[in-house]
Amino acid sequence: MAEPGRPPGGGGAGGEGLGRSRGGFTTKLHLSADGRCRPLSLIITPGQRADCTQFQPVLEKIRTPRLGPGRPRKKPDSVAADKAYSNGPVRNFLRRRGIRHTIPEKTDRQAARRRKGSRGGRPPGFDEERYKKRNTVERAINKLKHARAVATRYDKRGYVYLGTATAAALAIWLRP
Repeated sequence: MAEPGRPPGGGGAGGEGLGRSRGGFTTKLHLSADGRCRPLSLIITPGQRADCTQFQPVLEKIRTPRLGPGRPRKKPDSVAADKAYSNGPVRNFLRRRGIRHTIPEKTDRQAARRRKGSRGGRPPGFDEERYKKRNTVERAINKLKHARAVATRYDKRGYVYLGTATAAALAIWLRP
């Protein structure tokens, strides 16, 4: 929960989504994308925030309208993510919601599982063909960065930067 008088969802410098990372004073843009490289949900966080901590909030923000009447879809058919999301809480969240996923296992987890032998359990399923489609998220980020204001973050306020990124995402959705 946000502190009183401080905007939610940013942390760092006064809720503005700014923080120190290896690259300096930066902001991270966490997003999900569909198969056509169109952003479905956006969240900004300070640069030092780990990617896996924002996995659940990003997925919960997905709202895809239906063609006919009815509530928007909130659950994707499947998820492909990189090794940063290869941990127990992420896999448990996807399993509870019944979402198929393709996430490669980290090498240190593989080694730990092998050391345990039969007590280590079986490896998680991994579909290489589906994982090849994970680059749609990277391509969606590159499309967002075509908007110069998103790539360089000229905006001082976190909510203004999120609005700029949202406007760039809308422009992507409106392209033929």
